[in-house]
Amino acid sequence: MKIARVEQFFPRPRMRLVKITTDDGLVGWGETTLEGKPKSTMAAVEELADYLIGKDPLRIEHHWQQIYRSAFFRGGNVLMSALSGIDQALWDIAGKFYNAPVYKLLGGPTRDRVRVYAHWGIHDRSDEGLDRARERLDDLRKTGGYTAFKAGPGGKWRAHEPPARIDDFVARAHLMREWVGPEVELAFDFHGKMTPALAVEICHQLQSMRPMFVEEPVPQENVDALKLVSDHVPFPIATGERLLSRWEFRLIFEKQACAYIQPDGSHAGGISELKRIANMAEVYYIHVMPHCAIGPVALTACLHVDAAVPNFLIQESVGPDWLSGVVQPAWTLKDGYLELPTVPGLGVEVDEKEVVTLTRYTEELGGEWYDERDGSVVDW
Repeated sequence: MKIARVEQFFPRPRMRLVKITTDDGLVGWGETTLEGKPKSTMAAVEELADYLIGKDPLRIEHHWQQIYRSAFFRGGNVLMSALSGIDQALWDIAGKFYNAPVYKLLGGPTRDRVRVYAHWGIHDRSDEGLDRARERLDDLRKTGGYTAFKAGPGGKWRAHEPPARIDDFVARAHLMREWVGPEVELAFDFHGKMTPALAVEICHQLQSMRPMFVEEPVPQENVDALKLVSDHVPFPIATGERLLSRWEFRLIFEKQACAYIQPDGSHAGGISELKRIANMAEVYYIHVMPHCAIGPVALTACLHVDAAVPNFLIQESVGPDWLSGVVQPAWTLKDGYLELPTVPGLGVEVDEKEVVTLTRYTEELGGEWYDERDGSVVDW
């Protein structure tokens, strides 16, 4: 069996798919979405296709090593996202070849279903804003039965903000807790917008509502700054969606810089590397909450690793409305859990009529962001 074709599709914003077909007709799907850099990642896959054509698709680790190490410059978000989607597609082919779900090829399930959280928050406290937030919460509970949610502070943040700005976010967070009650878990994603001092100040204001975690309180480049926040905050800190490969997670582990890690299955190196990162984290008693704010192929790839590793905690999922359309996963969502698929491979069916429609690119993450008060650059 040899790889015959490597094709790419851009059917929806924040959804780039790669399709690998073998000479005997087996098909594997992966997701190479890199928010903000769609052309770059698709160009990387096109380059890597020259290597893959004619190769045995079942030599997954061999291909991972070749793609990662073949160029003088290793890693980076473009190469690692391209490699991630290719790796997912090869595992999909392997599962279909061996007639087993991917998680069984990874050592078998360590759990029967996978808990997920959805994106939901109160973005403003106007009457209209509260009505929208309540409607969204009711819809998520009805369609998915979620018992955990994540929200962000929203807007642009400087090194420090006046009390009114901080108080507004804290008030919205506490109102979320009031609405959902003590049985539901709430988390907050700071998107790396804060300085360590501001992150610590805000986290202490959130302490009484007992967050499940605060994600990326500071940018990911400086591990010591992250540890500074973790050491001064009485609840779990998480990071990792912008860290790529086990080598970039190594310092996080060795410094015990956070409680939870969030490697992305479509950025950090695919199914192969996501499992290796999780296995490394287990040594440090750090739990894994894979990041996934893109499409259902990426989510399904994470699901198989979630099932196979013992130190899994919870899986990110934007929400059921984000997952409809082009791709039909084989799992079901019930009571805030994804049931494990039982079909061979990843367990995704792709509507090939829909997938061939190339979506015009719109900015996803990035672009031009300035503080309107002084014109300085701010983070997304």
